[in-house]
Amino acid sequence: MNMHALSDQEFSQFRQLIHDIAGISLSPLKKPLVCGRLAKRLTHHRSGSYGEYFKLLVSGDHPEELQMAVDLLTTNETYFFREPKHFDFLRDKILPSWNRMRTFRVWSAASSSGQEAYSIAMLLAEHLPDAPWEVLASDISSRVLERAAAGIYPLEHASHIPPALLSRYCLKGVGAQEGNLRIAPELRARVRFMQINLNHALPKIGEFDLIWLRNVMIYFDAPTKTQVVGRLLPRLKPDGHLFVGHSESLNGVVGGLRALAPSIYRKSA
Repeated sequence: MNMHALSDQEFSQFRQLIHDIAGISLSPLKKPLVCGRLAKRLTHHRSGSYGEYFKLLVSGDHPEELQMAVDLLTTNETYFFREPKHFDFLRDKILPSWNRMRTFRVWSAASSSGQEAYSIAMLLAEHLPDAPWEVLASDISSRVLERAAAGIYPLEHASHIPPALLSRYCLKGVGAQEGNLRIAPELRARVRFMQINLNHALPKIGEFDLIWLRNVMIYFDAPTKTQVVGRLLPRLKPDGHLFVGHSESLNGVVGGLRALAPSIYRKSA
């Protein structure tokens, strides 16, 4: 049980910290979330207050704890085949006309615990069986990336996976893993996970035919959103597609993109 109260001043400090690191703007409504997610870390370090724990984070003496705090405050819920119209568009509009001689490269840029990346990989394995393809999945949180790479999820998460894909690309856990599903090893091997902070200069990861940047920009203020999309656009090939969350829009954010449908954009050639 958390015995410490989070003052408005302390909350303001954490809001500034997470904005500086991740570009995320926490609304005042997120105060209970910050309080709840960091409570165990105060107990772990025997910090007398959230302010004391904040000083520990910014001291520079505990980089691993700073990463832990960032992980706790930036992890978002996701699930397989979330917002299915994007997967329908990929299957019906993009893949049928794809040149099978070229490698189809996809970047899941805010992949959280990996369900989005594995959903994409299932579709590519199904519809480009004899063509080369790659999926890069990235997130700011090292903790969720470890979970994603393991590819183990509660069995109830299977409800969103089409039955044919579930039987082909997922394994039902037995013994110690009973109650879980695991992504098949051959599919896991096709997805590469990498820690990337979209709020910083991007590493050398090449260019992509399709970038998924879904359900992360709702946490960015307008200047941060413009900067992040500006960093990603050079990584999108001419005529490549960019998907954002259904509740998100890039109208007025940057040029060089044409809206094909709500939340689906194509880069000018």
